Amino acid sequence: MKQIVSYSGGLGSFMAAHLTVAKYGKENTLLVFTDTKTEDEDLYRFLNQTSDALGCKFITLADGRNIWEVFTDVKFQGNSRIDPCSRVLKREPFRKWMKSNFKPENAMLVVGISHDEKHRMVRIKEHWNPYQVWAPLCEVRSSKEDVLNILDQYGIEPPILYEQGFPHNNCGGFCIKTGQKQMKLLLEKNPERYLWHEEQQEKLFRIIGKRHGFIRKNIDGKMHYLGLKEFREGIENGEQPDLFVENGCGCFI
Repeated sequence: MKQIVSYSGGLGSFMAAHLTVAKYGKENTLLVFTDTKTEDEDLYRFLNQTSDALGCKFITLADGRNIWEVFTDVKFQGNSRIDPCSRVLKREPFRKWMKSNFKPENAMLVVGISHDEKHRMVRIKEHWNPYQVWAPLCEVRSSKEDVLNILDQYGIEPPILYEQGFPHNNCGGFCIKTGQKQMKLLLEKNPERYLWHEEQQEKLFRIIGKRHGFIRKNIDGKMHYLGLKEFREGIENGEQPDLFVENGCGCFI
């Protein structure tokens, strides 16, 4: 049986791959990355170095579009509840590839879900049935420091987004499922990238004919959904964002 690791380029998926190789061997482990074409440049460095260090075959799947091209094609702004970007660019290509290459009895999906995210496994297993799904980090508790120590043993620097304070290494620090804290961080650490996303969103709003962003803000007891432009202008005018609520990426559900 082959162990197929959903390899996102994050610390969790690296640790899951490391544990998979230790248990099943590098010959039986495949690393599969689904590229959203919206990634940080350093992610590709990390993917290549870690896959070489682990000695596993590494495969990249790509639809070819970025997330804004997907939103434009479906004429919908993705949000924390509905994520056409993840569905079209990650879940569907991965499942199609899996079904084309392996029968359920010949392959097991490995995901980097941690013990703290164990609740996500219910939906992941339902989605991937009849394939088996294994989350080694739900069985072996490991801290971020543990993962960094293993990377240090390989002589590999962690992804730069973690050093900048981002909670994940997906989509260049951007995510439609996250909150104000991460969007503020992106604006501070990479304003050029933030403004690119803002420009793409403004184009989308013109196409769909309405402004309905994904950044949630409670104003006078009522929930509002801000666009990136409104959020940025608020920050520049001295408004204090909500830095306490931070949602996860949750892309592979």
